[in-house]
Amino acid sequence: MKKLLFILPFLLLTACQKGIKKIDISQTLQKDIFLLEKDLADFKKLAENNADQKLLQNEFLKCRKSFKNIEWAIAYFNPNAHRFINGPALDELETAENKFLPPNGFQVIEPLIFPAFSIENNAQLSTEILVLQSNIKLMKIHLQNVTLSDDLVLDALKSDVLRLITLGITGFDSPVAQLSVQEATYSLDGLKKYILFLDGNKSYEKQFNVFLQKCEVAKKYCQSNNNFNNFDRVTFIKNYLNPIFRDLKSIKKSCNIASVVKNNPILDSAETIFGADVFDVNAFIPSSEFEYSKEKVALGEKLFYDKQLSLNNDRNCATCHKPELAFTDGLSKNVSIEGQNLYRNTPALTYAGLQTAQFWDLRQIDLEKQSFDVIANKDEMHGSLDVIIPKLKKDEEYIFLNKKAFPKSASIENWHVQNAIASYVRSLNKFNSKFDNYFSGKSNEFSDEEKLGFNIFAGKGKCASCHFIPLFNGTVPPNYAKSEQEVIGTPETLNGKSISVDLGVYNIYQMPQLRNAFKTPTLRNVAITAPYMHNGVFTTLEQVVNFYNKGGDGFKYKVDNLTLPFDKLKLTDQESRTLVVFMNTLNDL
Repeated sequence: MKKLLFILPFLLLTACQKGIKKIDISQTLQKDIFLLEKDLADFKKLAENNADQKLLQNEFLKCRKSFKNIEWAIAYFNPNAHRFINGPALDELETAENKFLPPNGFQVIEPLIFPAFSIENNAQLSTEILVLQSNIKLMKIHLQNVTLSDDLVLDALKSDVLRLITLGITGFDSPVAQLSVQEATYSLDGLKKYILFLDGNKSYEKQFNVFLQKCEVAKKYCQSNNNFNNFDRVTFIKNYLNPIFRDLKSIKKSCNIASVVKNNPILDSAETIFGADVFDVNAFIPSSEFEYSKEKVALGEKLFYDKQLSLNNDRNCATCHKPELAFTDGLSKNVSIEGQNLYRNTPALTYAGLQTAQFWDLRQIDLEKQSFDVIANKDEMHGSLDVIIPKLKKDEEYIFLNKKAFPKSASIENWHVQNAIASYVRSLNKFNSKFDNYFSGKSNEFSDEEKLGFNIFAGKGKCASCHFIPLFNGTVPPNYAKSEQEVIGTPETLNGKSISVDLGVYNIYQMPQLRNAFKTPTLRNVAITAPYMHNGVFTTLEQVVNFYNKGGDGFKYKVDNLTLPFDKLKLTDQESRTLVVFMNTLNDL
């Protein structure tokens, strides 16, 4: 495996003697970056010369095509740079330091020229193109010093297919112009081009040709069905992208390409990103000693239902998290130990382990801290581990279960309780819904109405641009390294006259962008976790869909930091109904 990339001329001869393939992929990538730089230079020149709307839009599309061909490398090898090249048009918040970075890149430029261009935006457009050029230049330098080994290239290409499924075709990175379907063809072109640099493509020529053919057929499907709102994402994912992802796994095996050692939420053995045995809960644990095990789950389940964890021995975790309700309670807000309403709606615990922050306000980063927070909270359980642990040490069953769960420890410790409860919560991911079974290929049962609902969810409804497929929460794919919060302007009451008084994440981090911000929860099992929102204001999914359908324009109050799209979605009654029908396919209790 050659590790040379962008090298001095006197080293080139040596590299050629050893085999030029790895030099070729680096040089090809650098050439493609140069083409992107050239397109951006042309784009900037048009802006500076006050070009008309059509010319600017066409040149923007040309730049996006060049970018999408190489996004697989930019996003994988330099995700920080990617955030400012093709990230959301929202401030990047550094909460620990109480500062933020303004957004830059394609998603900032897009609304300046789509759907219409105003000459008043010309100065800002020129500035934003200049910033984008600078970020591309820095990224180019970074990639010159990256080893494009086969294992990394293949892993990056797999990530790009995941990005295409979860972000690319949902409008996430083209929210205004809605170019997602057209741009999917550019990503597929990049996939076809760079797969050929892998070792073994000559030895397995037939296998590679089949892969290239599948990419080409998928591309033609997009070209023939390029309307964003009407695009059949069900068919595209199930019949085109899933087989492409499987073929990448097969190529990896045939070419004997090593697995990349990293903290990867997607298991290396996964055939698709749908169904069971896809996500690794250990990718979301604080450190290695908290690794998931069935023995820890057994201990955690007993603790979950043990009232000894509360001050008065009258409450356990299941008091507010009932298994039959996807570990919610069916109430707008539960009551405190003193009988008063708690501050917020009880969130579901199913799939809670597959996110990087807990609680509506994201105040804890993992389930271990979440369990300690709840036990110690004076309104919820008002317990103390210092009191609980001595009791557990006197219980023969707990001693036995703890020894199996933590064989290296002499006795029960505080962190054992936290980790065991967290492990039990991490076990609550069945991935056995009608949706999972259909998209994974386990079943063919999915009605036309359900398919239409999914296509609305991932397209016109813009739901999937925040509730990312297939977890349907705010943990951003394909790296799943960050869980997002949103400011959607949830009303205080059903009459919708004023915004909720709960400031959400702002209570933890006093940044104006976080005022009224809340975690994006999972929609898995959503049909049985009513009422909805952090304050339980909506009692039915129909009310929730109606709220989103109105958009920010439908509010009777002003929200300056709104992240919800301002314009109405303009869903028909049928589309709204099928959206609810689809969400019912996410139940798996």
